[in-house]
Amino acid sequence: MMMNPILWLILTVLDIYFWIVLAAVVMSWLIAFNVINGSNPYVRQVAMALRRLTEPLLAPIRNLLPDLGGIDVSPIVLLIGLQFVRYLVVYVAYSVL
Repeated sequence: MMMNPILWLILTVLDIYFWIVLAAVVMSWLIAFNVINGSNPYVRQVAMALRRLTEPLLAPIRNLLPDLGGIDVSPIVLLIGLQFVRYLVVYVAYSVL
């Protein structure tokens, strides 16, 4: 059975954004634990690009979550939400067929 090209595009965009959020989390850990130098211009540029890509969805989640001290669980909530949307899109697409 062939996949609808629109469905493929939506799933691909969701998957790419999932990996971008994961890369942003890993990058923030590497900078926080001084594994990579945050003052390096290339590292700073990559970190800024990842932050600009993820903050529009992470900021509203942070506003909804209670303060947990120094722990930021908004990326986990976003990743679970992305997976939920992915499965919802597949479910709706195949229930229509």
